[in-house]
Amino acid sequence: MTSAPDLRAYLRTLDAETLAELLLEQADRDPRLRHELELRAVAYGTVGPVLDTLQRLLDAGTQADLTPLARRMADTEASGAELRRAIGLYARACAVHRPDPRELADWILDTQLDRPGWPEINLADFAAALGDEGLAHLKAALAEAPENDATRRLTEQLAEVTGDVDTLLAILSAQPPTPATTLRIVRMLRSAGRHGEAIAHAARTVVHPREGVLALRRAEFRRHPSPDTYRALRAAAEELGRWPEEREQALARLAEHDPAQAIPVYRLHVDELIQLKDPGGYREAAQRLRELRALHKRADRVPEFGEYLAGLVETHKRKTRLLVEVRNARIALPRVVAGRGAATMGA
Repeated sequence: MTSAPDLRAYLRTLDAETLAELLLEQADRDPRLRHELELRAVAYGTVGPVLDTLQRLLDAGTQADLTPLARRMADTEASGAELRRAIGLYARACAVHRPDPRELADWILDTQLDRPGWPEINLADFAAALGDEGLAHLKAALAEAPENDATRRLTEQLAEVTGDVDTLLAILSAQPPTPATTLRIVRMLRSAGRHGEAIAHAARTVVHPREGVLALRRAEFRRHPSPDTYRALRAAAEELGRWPEEREQALARLAEHDPAQAIPVYRLHVDELIQLKDPGGYREAAQRLRELRALHKRADRVPEFGEYLAGLVETHKRKTRLLVEVRNARIALPRVVAGRGAATMGA
């Protein structure tokens, strides 16, 4: 007769994340266990370690329902930074396992109206979890709530999330005119496809028309990143002498949010740097190639980078300084081309 396995010994071999997953899966089936775990989590000294675990599980793509625990963490008397982090993790958990949309809307409204000192919630983070039902419920509740800074802020965010351009335009137009407000109106109209109104607004406000054009190009690039919109952004930014700053922000934002879309834009930038035909341009191009390699990896297109690099080096094989910088950036050159480059540089 086979003896029972030593379960305790086996559990000790598991890492913390695997054990947490097993416990959470069981807690989904056993409400009493879930309640006990939540009580223990709240009593666990500071909320930091609990938030660390929540974040690791969410980053790993867990399918366990973390919304009750994340909600409990968001309702604790945490410090400002920890509370903001808890709210962000709660929003992420809600996106995976949507709670009752009306209850979520009521919670958002309650935190903003009845809890002084609470961080401002970014409604866009909860939009997917709220859905049409939750957003409609929140809109109705805001219409009945007394008007103050919090309700005005939530109404503005709600109009932005739901794409209610006219309501948002009325809210912003009622605010004191500032360059930031003007540019926001221009971006909003441009995003809604109301290009004529965007240009007219930019031209008649205190903002220089070229500022409005730059705002339009920036918004267009964010919505439709491509080499063409990148060139348009560059032209507008260069006219104002802001290209280096705009370029770095645009590339970083695009690389962070959409590696696949960033690849052709980064390739265009590499070509631009090589065309400078100076050591500084070659050095920066090599660094951008390192970033391109990472983008291909994140987009699961690693073989494509090798093909691209082979073509690039073959095209510029006579630029020995460029090849040196590529090697200095610790990028392995294609074997055949590398041999030619070595021969050329050694000559």
